[in-house]
Amino acid sequence: MSQRADSGHTNSGFNGGSEVSLDIPTNTLYHTSRDCIVQEEQGPDESCLEGTQSCCSNLWSNIFRKKTLYKRFPILVWLPQYKKDYIFGDIVAGISVALTVIPQALAYAGIAGLDLQYGLYACFLGCFIYIFIGSSKDVPIGPTAISALLSFQIAGGSWQMATLLTFLTGLIEILMGVFRLGFLIDFVSGPVGAGFTSAVSLIIFSSQMKDFLGIKTSGNTFLQVWISIVNDIYNISWPDFILGIVCITLLLSLRALASCTLGPKEGKTTAQKLLTGIFWTIGTARNALLVCGTAGLGYWLFVNGKENLVKTVGFVPKGLPSFQPPPFHMDAVVNETTGDVLQEAQSFWDMVSTLGSGLIVVPLIALLETMAVVQAFADGKPTDATQELIASGVCNVANSFVQGLRSNGGIARGAILNASGVRTQLSNLYTSVIVIIALLYLTPCFYYIPKAALASIIIAAVIFMVQYRVIKPMWHSKKTDLIPGLGAFFACLVLPLQLGILVGIGINVVFILYQAARPKLSIETLATTTGLKYLMLTPDRCLIFPSMEFVRKVINKQGQKSTLPVVIDCTHIYGADFTAAKVISTMVMDFKLREQPLFFYNLQPRVAQVFEGLNKDLVVIYDISTLHAKLAEKSPPI
Repeated sequence: MSQRADSGHTNSGFNGGSEVSLDIPTNTLYHTSRDCIVQEEQGPDESCLEGTQSCCSNLWSNIFRKKTLYKRFPILVWLPQYKKDYIFGDIVAGISVALTVIPQALAYAGIAGLDLQYGLYACFLGCFIYIFIGSSKDVPIGPTAISALLSFQIAGGSWQMATLLTFLTGLIEILMGVFRLGFLIDFVSGPVGAGFTSAVSLIIFSSQMKDFLGIKTSGNTFLQVWISIVNDIYNISWPDFILGIVCITLLLSLRALASCTLGPKEGKTTAQKLLTGIFWTIGTARNALLVCGTAGLGYWLFVNGKENLVKTVGFVPKGLPSFQPPPFHMDAVVNETTGDVLQEAQSFWDMVSTLGSGLIVVPLIALLETMAVVQAFADGKPTDATQELIASGVCNVANSFVQGLRSNGGIARGAILNASGVRTQLSNLYTSVIVIIALLYLTPCFYYIPKAALASIIIAAVIFMVQYRVIKPMWHSKKTDLIPGLGAFFACLVLPLQLGILVGIGINVVFILYQAARPKLSIETLATTTGLKYLMLTPDRCLIFPSMEFVRKVINKQGQKSTLPVVIDCTHIYGADFTAAKVISTMVMDFKLREQPLFFYNLQPRVAQVFEGLNKDLVVIYDISTLHAKLAEKSPPI
């Protein structure tokens, strides 16, 4: 404890009809919370029905006012300002993303356990809709590795379940946006997000081993998949394995080529600029180039009668999907030959119960992914999580009508958009047009794509998702943050992803609750100008029920150690609840029985009103001179 003279400071007060003993200077003004509620009294002639009609009318006018329309339809803001100079940048960016998203969509459909066309179905309608309601020019709508893996673990490889998941999670995103629930992603801390992403990358890597090695695997979790890999490793297909190694080597080399520049940063010659641009274009389009090259290899093997040397994708239906509502029930599927039931019939509620917690986890993870893209390229400008929730929700609801996978913004494609010189959301139009062309005319070529090549595209992408770099800074900054991060990491490896991320969030919430239950109290021995000593105890946060017993024990312990008056500095106490009021009442009575003075200094009036409901004997003081006078009354001078 330290001993010093209290210089004091004067706080303002309030004058209300409170029965609590409040010593507040009458010539000062107390500045209470900035949040206030103004309640207008309802006139006697205004009925409940009229009030409801007025509320609905105000809500309707608020929705369709100009400011709200501009906020919910960002195209109204950027389209009138569109310039001819923007066209080239948007076209280049849209084509660049299309060359990336087409091979990725084929591979992501495989991760989701679906036929490849379902990945492409998710890449055109959502892109088109995002042009009108998307708030960021750097967000390319499409399937991602994480959303595909979540779809597989939740929907189990059924296109009906995956489509319903797309529809329902889209609706939930819209509702979250309407009710402004974007703050929920704040419960997914940085360590938990890093642990989740790292576990996802390892799971996706493992899921591609079946095509990379040409073996059979089974299971949903990391451990189950690797057990099946070890059990079937003797059936490895060496041609698939060698092709996969070559593809990964080429992809990593071309990725490095994309960042190569010739000449100085400033003052490049025309030839240097041209070569740098060629390097970047080749590196950016590496996935498309690999797919085209390996498809040519697959066709050559087919023509020469060696089609069984490597496993290829096979038949992909040609044309656009039919526009229809998502399946709200599943009919039973029976083998006509044997009569065995291949798939049980499921009602809508059966399907929803199967999706389970994934209906909540998927929108949260999707929002995390999308906002990571938005904030990465926002250049310090404010971002709107609410609008991105609504936009993502509408896009996914639309995708469900064309049997598309879950879609949202991906950080890799967002980086390509930004580096391509994207100017507006119109780049999504060119991406969707190219995807439509691919569905209409190029699907016969997909037949010859080796599965090992698609697996290599995914593996070369996810190895950079392992966030091992955060461990060292976390260790030097706050070691305890490693616990929820590692908890989420191992939980996601052992359990299904939707449960693993909930485990990580749960561990994080436990840490938050523990900190809330153990506030810090600074304890000082101070003295007035006349030499009167007293204890000053200062809690560092508001008083709520988890922390009250701890606070009471600390204050009582300090009070029993000394016969000095005790002053609780309530400067940082901006809120309290009934439990806090009950404990404070008990504590006041304890001090009264010991005949030991107890004062509350600088307690906010709204908190004092909570306390006064149970005990009107507490003494609240707002002025240092009044405090010194009260101390002089209770204690003889030293």
